[in-house]
Amino acid sequence: MTPPHLHGLRFAFGTLSVLPVRVSRWDREAARGGMLCAPLVGVVLGCGAALLALVLLFLGAGPLLAAVAAAAVPAVLTRGLHLDGLADTADGLGSGKPAEDALRIMKQSDIGPFGVITLLFVLLAQVAALSRLYDDSWARGALATVVSAVAARLALTLAARTGVPAARPEGLGAAVAGVVPVRGAAAVALAVTGAAAAAGALLGTDDLARTALAVLAALAAAELLLRHCTRRFGGVTGDVFGGLAETAATTALVVLCLG
Repeated sequence: MTPPHLHGLRFAFGTLSVLPVRVSRWDREAARGGMLCAPLVGVVLGCGAALLALVLLFLGAGPLLAAVAAAAVPAVLTRGLHLDGLADTADGLGSGKPAEDALRIMKQSDIGPFGVITLLFVLLAQVAALSRLYDDSWARGALATVVSAVAARLALTLAARTGVPAARPEGLGAAVAGVVPVRGAAAVALAVTGAAAAAGALLGTDDLARTALAVLAALAAAELLLRHCTRRFGGVTGDVFGGLAETAATTALVVLCLG
């Protein structure tokens, strides 16, 4: 018999990555555990991205190519799930149409002009920030890669908290909307922020403060987008979750490269 906490881990890795993990339960309890474990997915994806970036850096490829690799690995290991969600959310918000029409636009398989523009600038911002960090030092680049990936998934944990409704009765958004108790989400956020600050402290006092600030800024940016989407669409969807993850990751990287 599988322990309950393992169902949550399987749900997290099976839905938020392409890693070969079989999801055996799709009920609310498994979803709750999965969203609470979402930052752990970020740790794995971020470490994989940082490892490839460091290999390229040490082989002499330079900080720009290392940055491209660091941005590409999470996209590959999620099949572009969050980037696709970001583009669809941008199309829905940019359409200016009522909620029902905007949700229909988001479900279409093609990407509109708002989605393309948003993807372009978000990826450029991520690569530019990572390039600056890897150029500064391999340690800061690697730390930023992991922290941004974790912050992105932590934003999903908070977005799945009780009180945030689903915009549709079906889909991944409906499966995870409102499953995480507010206290549980807050506890995970505090734990992740503390762990990120501790990791930053290994590089110096300034990095401790900057890393903690990066996580908090990422969550604040994601929260602003979450509230806007909830007002516009009547709730969250799987696409909105993707948009929140990329928004949080980008914000964290921008803050980390400042100063």
